[in-house]
Amino acid sequence: QVQLVESGGGLVQAGGSLRLSCEASGSSFSLNSLGWYRQAPGKERELVATITRGGSTNYADSVKGRFTISRDNVKNTVYLQMDSLEPEDTAVYYCNTGSHLAVVRGLFHYWGQGTQVTVSS
Repeated sequence: QVQLVESGGGLVQAGGSLRLSCEASGSSFSLNSLGWYRQAPGKERELVATITRGGSTNYADSVKGRFTISRDNVKNTVYLQMDSLEPEDTAVYYCNTGSHLAVVRGLFHYWGQGTQVTVSS
């Protein structure tokens, strides 16, 4: 059973930065892809960034050039460095892990508690 613990969210002014962390236990971390997602109030959860077990990354157009996803297979942790934050980035951010197809499609029954990111203008 995978356990996901997201942290690092907070309140930041537009243009600022935050670094999110997600520790995953109970999974074959190093063998799986990882993804960061976000859900804003009244909106569906959306995929923000993915990283494969080989380290290849992909980003939603809305965050490309501003966010960076990385992983530490020793610490079983995935990170999301968020720079040049905008009010539109305000959301609860979640991570998840599994096959690359599952990560891209968000095909998971279990989600962690997420971490709130609020960007003020």
